[in-house]
Amino acid sequence: MKRPPNPKREVLFQLSDAARSMRTYIDQRAREHGTTRAQWAVLMRLERQEGMTQAEMAEILEIQPISLVRLIDRLCDQRLVERRPHPHDRRANRLYLTDKGRAMIVQLAPLGREIAGDVLDTLGEGEIADLLAKLLRIKDNIRNATGRHAAGGNGAQGVRYAR
Repeated sequence: MKRPPNPKREVLFQLSDAARSMRTYIDQRAREHGTTRAQWAVLMRLERQEGMTQAEMAEILEIQPISLVRLIDRLCDQRLVERRPHPHDRRANRLYLTDKGRAMIVQLAPLGREIAGDVLDTLGEGEIADLLAKLLRIKDNIRNATGRHAAGGNGAQGVRYAR
């Protein structure tokens, strides 16, 4: 006789699977438009907050700084993003969208709406709002647990989660 799954554990498995499936789907759709999910993520973050440093961007995107450097190099080569010297730290650069980068965001906006429509197709507005609230609570729980474990010295230092 098969044991019923542990609901808490099953939620974690399903969240992980859904996130992976969504990343794969967005990667496929972004490629159709000549970009990648990672490049799109950088452009969208810069649209929200231009002038952040590369280190800040790496932390927000939860990727290694060296991986971000290569990604930013490609975006600069495509003239979508530009680096500008930090006014107070010679070692740091601030990141800004170019006009071409802003145009790319406008071009990708319908794709973003289409993806959201596909992914959330069977959910009503109230369900979407409820899901968002619950996901934000889960992220807060993860941040709080990470902080508690880091303070306890069990080796979790340095793990950060974006808001």
